Amino acid sequence: MALSGIIAEIDAEIAKLQQARAVLAGTQVGQSGRGRPKGSKNVKSVATVAASPAKKSAKRKLSPEGRKRIADAMKKRWADRRKQLAKG
Repeated sequence: MALSGIIAEIDAEIAKLQQARAVLAGTQVGQSGRGRPKGSKNVKSVATVAASPAKKSAKRKLSPEGRKRIADAMKKRWADRRKQLAKG
């Protein structure tokens, strides 16, 4: 057998082993594995993204009465906590 034939057989065996390794590792040969594949049909163009209006969420406001209610409830909670720590 000629030297070139031996090299061709070794190359074929290496290719088989690389393919088997890829199958065991869960990836396919020649696939990067991350991101959208090239030629994907669901790509948005930059112009489409720029033309769509940005949604602004309405800022929620707390009334002074609601703020006082929360402050009073927290003060009561902290007082109760201090009493429990003093007991035990």
